[in-house]
Amino acid sequence: MSRVPFHPTAFEEFAAVAAQYHAVAPALGAEFVAEVERATARIATFPEHGSPYLAGTRRVLLRRFPFSVVYSSENEGILIVAVAHQRRRPGYWAGRL
Repeated sequence: MSRVPFHPTAFEEFAAVAAQYHAVAPALGAEFVAEVERATARIATFPEHGSPYLAGTRRVLLRRFPFSVVYSSENEGILIVAVAHQRRRPGYWAGRL
């Protein structure tokens, strides 16, 4: 995993989704983890790469999965605030900022 820190709840939801995909097919779970790792590596290298999103955050859409990596990029650094499904409960994570 990249060196970009996750909000503890964001990491829990990432792990839960990875476990769900792994339960369907272990390779699918591994692919989900790899997609999130690629997204966080891009965020670490290019913080402005993500599209502007809700509550002053940015997001990177995963290519194969219907999830986004939502992050805050402030003077204090980058923080992953959610690994959110793209069509469910937009902004549910806003209290993590």
